[in-house]
Amino acid sequence: MQITKDIEIVSTISPDEFERNYFIPQKPVIIKDLIKNKEAGSKWNFDYFKSTMGDIEVDVYDNNIKNDGSAYTSADLKMKFKDFLSVIEKNEDTGLRMFLFNLFKHNPQLRKEFPCPDIFKGVLDNVGFTFFAGKDTTVRMHYDIDMSNIMHTQVCGHKRVVLFSPENNDLLYTLPLNTYSLADIDKPDYEKYPGLRYIKGQECILGPGDSVFMPSGYWHLMTYLDAGMSVAYRKLAPTIETKLQGVLNLAVYMPLDKLLGSVFSEKWILLKNKIAEQRANRAMEKIDSRLKVKSYN
Repeated sequence: MQITKDIEIVSTISPDEFERNYFIPQKPVIIKDLIKNKEAGSKWNFDYFKSTMGDIEVDVYDNNIKNDGSAYTSADLKMKFKDFLSVIEKNEDTGLRMFLFNLFKHNPQLRKEFPCPDIFKGVLDNVGFTFFAGKDTTVRMHYDIDMSNIMHTQVCGHKRVVLFSPENNDLLYTLPLNTYSLADIDKPDYEKYPGLRYIKGQECILGPGDSVFMPSGYWHLMTYLDAGMSVAYRKLAPTIETKLQGVLNLAVYMPLDKLLGSVFSEKWILLKNKIAEQRANRAMEKIDSRLKVKSYN
C-alpha cells in the first residue's frame, strides 16, 4: 500500500480554474478558507448550535455497533442535539456521530451563513449536509453512493482524510451492490486482503476552514482527530455514465442489497465477501501480468 501526502493545496481559486484543473480531470484538491469570509466562519461552533437548535431531536449513529457491510444504515439512537454536542465536545472516545444531517432544513438562515461556494455551483446548490463526531471516531471506508462530487469543508476540529481513486475499486474489496469495503486501511491484513498491497492513495489533515474536493466515486476514510463538525456540498458527476451509475446505485443496487440481506442474511454476507475476493484476485493477476510484460520488454 502506498499513501502519499501530495494532494495539491490552493489558497484561492476561480470557478474557471477549478473547473479546468480539478473538476473536469476529476482530481482532488485542498482549498483554504472557503468559509473564512462567510458568516459561518466566525459564528459556527458547538455553543452556537446548542443555543439556536439544541432542542431538535437528531438521529445518532454508534460506531461501536458493528455494521453488516450494507450501504443501508439506520440510526442507533435519538438524542437532543445539544445533548449529543455535549457528549462529543468532551473530546473522549464515544463512537457517536451524526452524518448527512440537513442542518439547513431545521434552520434555513444557516444557508445564508455558508452558502454553496461559487466554484461549486450547480443544480445541487441546496443539497448541503453536515457531519459531527467526537475524538478518534472513524468513518468506514466508502465512496458516496450517488456518485456526486463532494466539497467537504471542515468548520471546527481536525480530521484525517485518506482518498483512493475509483481505479482501486476491486483491490479495495468492494462489496457487490455496495459502496463499502470491509478492509481496514489503518491496520491492513495483507494475508486476508492481499490486494491492499497494490493500492495507492492520498492523505491530508483538514483543519478549521480547510476544504477538500473529492471527485465522483472517490473512496474516503475519515478520522476525527478531535471533536469536529464539517459541511459538504454536492455537485453532479461530469459524465452521463457516472450520473447513471449513481441512479443505479440508489434506485436498484441499494434496495436489492437490502432485500437479499433480509432474505438470505449471513449467506448473502458470505457471498458478497467471496465475490469481492474473486474480483480482487483477478485485479491482482492483471497487474502482475502487465508488470511481467513490462519487465520482459
